[in-house]
Amino acid sequence: MLKIAYHPIYKHPLPEGHRFPMEKYDLLPQQLLHEGTCTNHNFFEPQKPNDKHIVAIHDPEYYYDLVNVTLDQRAARKIGFPLSRTLVEREVLIADGTIKASEFAIKHSIAMNIAGGTHHAYTNRGEAFCLLNDQAIGARYLQKKGLAQMILIVDLDVHQGNGTAEIFQNDDSVFTFSMHGKSNYPFKKELSDLDIALDNDTNDNTYLKILKDTLPKLIDEQQPDFIYYLSGVDVIASDKLGKLGMSIEGCKERDRFVLQTCKDQSIPVMCSMGGGYSADIKIIVNAHANTYRLAQEIFF
Repeated sequence: MLKIAYHPIYKHPLPEGHRFPMEKYDLLPQQLLHEGTCTNHNFFEPQKPNDKHIVAIHDPEYYYDLVNVTLDQRAARKIGFPLSRTLVEREVLIADGTIKASEFAIKHSIAMNIAGGTHHAYTNRGEAFCLLNDQAIGARYLQKKGLAQMILIVDLDVHQGNGTAEIFQNDDSVFTFSMHGKSNYPFKKELSDLDIALDNDTNDNTYLKILKDTLPKLIDEQQPDFIYYLSGVDVIASDKLGKLGMSIEGCKERDRFVLQTCKDQSIPVMCSMGGGYSADIKIIVNAHANTYRLAQEIFF
């Protein structure tokens, strides 16, 4: 059965006019239930994990400054959300959703988190709507539990996974692959193990050819026993923060190729949703829902 992490806290109240589309975290599970892609049995609620799993990745001083809401104002501003205990609790639960989904993926070949993909969180700081790096936390958890040794992170959000690259920069047991917009945030990129920077308005054909030429070779070279997939839908042409030129169908074909490749290679995959900022919330929800529809179609 496809297991999906979801908690009502994922939809966090923000000031009116904030550009982050928090409502998608309620609308996406509602859509999946409404159309019959999922039932209530697919969803599980994350809980607060042991702090040791978070400080295995994040600097303890930074983490406890978050928990105690004592982060200095400049650092808090870089996060882009008003800092509060509830916001930090949300981020901690998202991390646990990814930890538990990682274990479910080992049992069932795939699992998902309605939120997550917080790849701009560094070892000792957060930025761009990311406080804690959920997939990095999940990767280290699996390794410490002896559930995976070599992990591949496939980050196809339109923005480079700069925090993830920094966290694993000296770690050969986690290979970071980021395919992102060249002229997009972050404007100072970090060095992933493999970065592919795309020109503005890159279309479906160009994008998919690069991906299909790259991912199988990477898997062949690295021989991962677990894959994290960051399936941001901000690659779509209508995205306000994206700058690429993909269609919803092209984005769906991207997901199909990644998930089918994982299935064919018998590599467990855990998916975090990442970004999506189209003006029409229906486009965001539909594009994210495609990832779940494909997971059910390919794996179950």
